This record gives sequence, structure tokens and C-alpha cells, in this order.
Amino acid sequence: MDKLVIRGGRRISGSVTASGSKNSSLPIIASTLLTGNGTFTLHRIPDLKDIKTFTQLLHHLGAETTFADNTLKVTTDKVTSILAPYELVKKMRASIYVLGPLLARFGHARVSLPGGCAFGPRPIDLHLMAMEKLGAQITIETGFIDAVAPNGKLHGAHIDFPISSVGATGNALMAAVLAEGTTTISNAAAEPEIVTLCKFLIAMGASIKGTGTTELEIEGCQSLNATEFHNVFDRIEAGTLLAAAAITGGEITVNGVEPEQLKSVLKKFVHAGCSVETTKNSVTLKSSGKLLPTNITAKPYPAFPTDMQAQWIALMTQAEGTSHITDKIYHERFNHIPELNRLGANIEIRKNQALVHGPKTLSGTKVMSTDLRASASLVLAGLVADGTTEVLRVYHLDRGYEKIEVKLKSLGADINRETYKEF
Repeated sequence: MDKLVIRGGRRISGSVTASGSKNSSLPIIASTLLTGNGTFTLHRIPDLKDIKTFTQLLHHLGAETTFADNTLKVTTDKVTSILAPYELVKKMRASIYVLGPLLARFGHARVSLPGGCAFGPRPIDLHLMAMEKLGAQITIETGFIDAVAPNGKLHGAHIDFPISSVGATGNALMAAVLAEGTTTISNAAAEPEIVTLCKFLIAMGASIKGTGTTELEIEGCQSLNATEFHNVFDRIEAGTLLAAAAITGGEITVNGVEPEQLKSVLKKFVHAGCSVETTKNSVTLKSSGKLLPTNITAKPYPAFPTDMQAQWIALMTQAEGTSHITDKIYHERFNHIPELNRLGANIEIRKNQALVHGPKTLSGTKVMSTDLRASASLVLAGLVADGTTEVLRVYHLDRGYEKIEVKLKSLGADINRETYKEF
């Protein structure tokens, strides 16, 4: 098993290029299952554990893939299986993304109930509701979702989500593009990852109106075709790297980004006392190391993202005062707080809110990763902690950050990957 060993106190400075987005890569890759016409060429796909797991799932279904230099090629003409087994699906919740494409293309999908990060209930009810609205008959037994479209075809419908859900919106989109007639999706997620998925489906030949809004209209088509596509940057990775400079009093330029997608996060960095400058495709952040307490509330895009909540808590341990961090998406996403407190932080949890009292001098010790973004928060804390911090179980981190220790090292961090035996 791997761990990251960090010797704190080094200033993060320099320039780095953001990787492609994991959260947009997964539904894009799932969408290749919608057709057997041609080979897809997908650029800027990050080299991540989750991507490997998802391509393994595609292989099981019958797809062929090659991956080199962040370009993934997918051919799905030999896909015949509609079964996504527990052995693969249990590794990541995003495996549920194959439900919509398989159901739309074959009229039948059998998908194991998903696994993934262990924080709070994240039900798939909205995914199933969307499929049922499109005409699917759903049964759940022996740990599997069995979805069948009568007569082998879905039909257009009005889907009104009671809460905004990126995953459910993505699955509904992928299913609706091959459904007969018109589908409308109300209260759709408007995150950049959904915008990217819409652009990809349109490049395949789908008809989608309202991209970037919470009201989508999809006119079903008979068939789709393979295409070449460039993925969007990973806004969470970019935000995490900016936070690394902010917490260490450093200066960083992150290239290959679209600053508008980072607007809510950049605004908070400014409130926290950092200097932020942007160009069309870069963000430069300068930090004196003197941080101001800054409250955030994690809500659906364009508000502050829940996937940056843990990193912001780590940053605010160094702010001069108390910060209130509220998560209105995942109320129980605070597993990183006990570990941050072990490093010397002073953080209280009150329902879905964390009170971070700073500044506190952190001291290096062994800490345990519990989920993807929690891992990132521990790395940030380790960068500023006195002495040596060992972040264990970094397989969580490897699910969503492409060679983050290499990037941080290039920016001046004293960080290394080592193997260890847990027991």
C-alpha cells in the first residue's frame, strides 16, 4: 500500500498545467456505450485509478480501449453484455453511469448497486426515477438494478428532479438521447461536467437544447456516431493546487483552465487575503501566508463546490479567526476533520457545519485518508505542518488526482510516495 510522506514548511511556487477532469471523463466514457458506430478518440483523459476501473468495466461489457499520453480510444461495436458486475461496480459509485447508455442502446441493463467513497447516504433514487419516467421497468434484487424498456425502446418524458444531481442528470441525458420523442429535464444540474457531457453527446449527433442551464430539452434520435473530443480541465484539481500555494504563502500559476468555471472558488481566495489574476486560460494566485477567516457554503454550481469543502477547511486552519464551513450537498462529509485535529487543528462539527478556529500551528504525524477529497485536505495540511506528515491509504487520492505528488514536488514541496504495510 502507498503513503505520501510530506516534510512541511516549503513554499509552493511556480507554474503547472491542470489535468483533464475526472468528473467529466467518466460520463463521457460511459456515453461511448450508446453506439457501435466507429472508434472514439478522447483527449485530455487523466491517468487515474477511477479511469482504469471504468475502462475495465467497459472491457467486461465487450468494448476495446487503448490509452496513451492522456488519449483514450474506445471501440464499442462488440459490446453485447448488459451486465455490470459487483466486482467492478463496488469500486466506484460512478459505475452507475452505464445504466442509462446500456438501457437506451439495448433496452435492458443489469447493474450492481454501486460503491465508492464512504461518506453519508448518496442514494441512486433519482437515477432510477429518471429511468422510470423514460418508460423503464425497474426491479432491485440480489444487489442488482434490473432495468427493462418495454419493446426495447425508451420514450420521451418530463423529468423534474426534486434536488439538483450531477449524476442523475448525466444518466438521464445519456438515456434520453436515444429515446423516442422529446424529453425535458427540469432542475437539471448545470455543472461544467454536465455542460461537457452535453457537448460530447451533441458531437455524437444528439439534439440537446438548454446546455448550461437547469432546463434541458432532448430530442431523441435513431442513432449516434463515434467522435473525437477534447475533455475539459479538472476544476477541483486546479482549486486544490491553488490552495496549496495559499496555505504555504506561495505563488502559483495554473495553466490550461477556464477561470469562469472557478469563479466561486477564486472569489473566496480573494476574501481570504490572496491576490488572484486571470487570463483566458490561466489563474495566478499569490499568498503572503497571512490568511483571513472566510466562510463558505457548498451548494450546486455555480456556488462553491462540495468537492473543495475539505480543502477549504484545511486552508482555514491557518486563517486568523473562526471560519464557518457549511455543506448543503453532503451533510456528513466531514470525515477529514478528526484527522486534521490530530495534526493540531481546532475544528468543531455542528450538524452540516464545521467551525474552524485558527490560526493553529500544525504538527506532522500519521493520518488516514477516508475519501478522495479528505485525502487532499490532509496533503494540504501536511504542506504547512511542522515536521513530517504521513498520509496513509492514498489509493483514495489516486482515484481523482493525477500524479499530485509529482506536481507538488515540481512546485517546491518536499513530498514523496512510499510503500508500507498497514498491519
